[in-house]
Amino acid sequence: MAKISVQMLNKTIFLLTLVALLSCKKKEEQSTAEEKENLKLTAHVDPFIGTGGHGHTYPGATVPFGMVQVSPDNGRNGWDWCSGYHYSDSIVSGFSNLHLSGTGIGDLADILLMPAAEELDLTGTYETPQDRPYASRYSHKRERAEPGYYSVYLEDPQIKVGLTATQRTGYQKYNYEGAGEASVILDLGFAINWDAPTETAIKIENETTISGYRHSTGWAKNQKVFFVAEFSKPIARHNLVQDKKSVDADSVAGKTTAAQFFFNIDGSRDVIVKVSVSSVSVANAKENFAVSEAVDFETAKADAKKIWEDQLDHIVVATPTDSLKTIFYSALYHTQIAPVTFSDVNGEFRQENDSIVKADFTAYATLSLWDTFRAENPLLTLLEPEKVSDIVNSMLTYYEVHKSLPVWTLYGNETNTMTGNHAIPVIAEAYFKGIKGFDAEQAFEAMKNTQMRDERGLEFLKAFGYIPYDKIDESVTFNLEYAYNDWCVAQMAKALGHDKDYAYFAERSKSYEKLYDPETGFMRGKSSKGAWHEPFDPKFSRHRENTDYTEGNAWQHSWFVLHDTDNFIKLHGGSEPFTEMLEQLFTESSEITGDHISNDISGLIGQYAHGNEPSHHIAYLFNRTGKPWRTQYWINQILKTQYNTTPNGLSGNEDAGQMSAWYVWSSMGLYPFNPASAAYEIGSPVYEKSTINLPSGKRFTIVAEGVSQENFYIQSASLNGEDFNQTSITHEQIITGGELKLVMGATPNKSWGVTTQAE
Repeated sequence: MAKISVQMLNKTIFLLTLVALLSCKKKEEQSTAEEKENLKLTAHVDPFIGTGGHGHTYPGATVPFGMVQVSPDNGRNGWDWCSGYHYSDSIVSGFSNLHLSGTGIGDLADILLMPAAEELDLTGTYETPQDRPYASRYSHKRERAEPGYYSVYLEDPQIKVGLTATQRTGYQKYNYEGAGEASVILDLGFAINWDAPTETAIKIENETTISGYRHSTGWAKNQKVFFVAEFSKPIARHNLVQDKKSVDADSVAGKTTAAQFFFNIDGSRDVIVKVSVSSVSVANAKENFAVSEAVDFETAKADAKKIWEDQLDHIVVATPTDSLKTIFYSALYHTQIAPVTFSDVNGEFRQENDSIVKADFTAYATLSLWDTFRAENPLLTLLEPEKVSDIVNSMLTYYEVHKSLPVWTLYGNETNTMTGNHAIPVIAEAYFKGIKGFDAEQAFEAMKNTQMRDERGLEFLKAFGYIPYDKIDESVTFNLEYAYNDWCVAQMAKALGHDKDYAYFAERSKSYEKLYDPETGFMRGKSSKGAWHEPFDPKFSRHRENTDYTEGNAWQHSWFVLHDTDNFIKLHGGSEPFTEMLEQLFTESSEITGDHISNDISGLIGQYAHGNEPSHHIAYLFNRTGKPWRTQYWINQILKTQYNTTPNGLSGNEDAGQMSAWYVWSSMGLYPFNPASAAYEIGSPVYEKSTINLPSGKRFTIVAEGVSQENFYIQSASLNGEDFNQTSITHEQIITGGELKLVMGATPNKSWGVTTQAE
């Protein structure tokens, strides 16, 4: 046996030690990488929050404000299937490319695709989701969702589906695990809820590419979606169906069309389909497609995750409670979905009258303004000011055709859904927060002319000085919201030097006074002859028709005076009686009376209904009465009880980001009570530290020292090291950067925050 020298032994020991050290280092690097992955903000997002209950969200894949939203459709009609999906379901009918997040009316679900493992008859009529020959069962156990990605296992055909997206292109990946012939269904006749196809077409362009269009009517009366789709494998054969009849051709057109495309599976058992859409033409859809042509599914998935990571990094919160991180980042995620990109890569988009506009800005649609003007749009002014100017320009382009600003636009269509004209506060807020990129004079003209129309009850406001209940339904809500809209017009007029307009709209903004009943303390319906609407029950609700209030009752709607709260409080006899009634709102029984109660009244704390937007500002009114500790108490109660980490984690419709935006603001300790004032009320934060990374590169941090489940009362505050003894802070103070420090405690400090407000 050869002898081993001491030198060789030492060398061997050195090499073994080096290998061990390198191995440890590699494990440490892997561990560090895993820890970093776990620290990613996207890991705290659960897209299933809001897919149960009445949240009406979808779990599928999109990128921030993306044109496409690729998500599963159960195929069921009903209020809780407005997004196409509800967590209670167990059937999936397919995966369409356009969806609504959290609305109370169902539409879209356009360009539905579904993989199959056998040849199917597509000529039948389907009464229920189960009747569709391509529908499949699925289980939540084999379903997954994260920002920019969704996957599910289809039990019947034994196919795994993955979805992802870029800004204008949706990706679907099918893995055919089971036996049978691989195929993909395209059903342009598929529709949910209000939507119905009017004209559709499918064309096979070559062995991997198809194109077509789907025109429909519903909530959006004139919706036109053009598409191009590319398969990763050649089409081996196909079946086309036109108006429920099989057609031997390479193209079909009719009210409803469908197709089944078959593929030879050799090697990879995956088939990937990429779909781009356009409101203008197939040619534009192809241009949108060309941008992502070289992007494969996995790259798109990784890019989407990175985009979401960067998007969520706008706000970083610190808390030892994981569930609070999940609620926050899921909420922030939901605030970054709508409005959606509507213009194509070449700048073109379709108006409701079929005119094609070519813009030098990104046009946006799905403007749920009755909801989002309250907190969602204000959040964008802080995090995405450049998008705000594009949204304003989108609305001004709409004005050029309609001669009024939009109320609620869906895919370029006016739906005239909900009360008020809340494009107006969105524009005023942008102007007073110093956001550039739109013509202020043009915007003022649009605001003024919108409020001077003889439509939607405004003719009665001009004639009577208020809106009588015997002239229009929901008169009280219309009147109160128009009063706020008028105030916003007045402020713009004043800033731009239009003195006569300022005087007119400032006076009209006081019209709410005429609906205040000092005997009951409520805002009430008044007839054209000046008589109160009798009998009166403040808990009475009737949905939409023969009612004075929108989706609520007198208890919930009597507090909507955002612009003139000092006078509003005086109407009640001062802060004490006002505060007493405000407390009663939260402690009154939650009984709602009436035979046709609005389903939107949800999330009740007393008569306060957090599940619908009219209540969202109310708890902050205590700040205006000199009792901010009551704002802190009730905000804390709402944060604790109205949001959680389950699919039923929202107490009402998400409404295109508003329900979540309320949480994002309030959990940090702020709220845009009157958005156009460019100031924020201070409430009660739940995070030890919230850092807002501003677009300018500056940071604004809110520190809540000692905050806990019990310590939710503000004891003292400082702004950039100086005492801060007021309950509101300006937008300018925030975007300048700095630190707002709040010292928290378990008992109220009744001397803090009772001095002059920032407004």
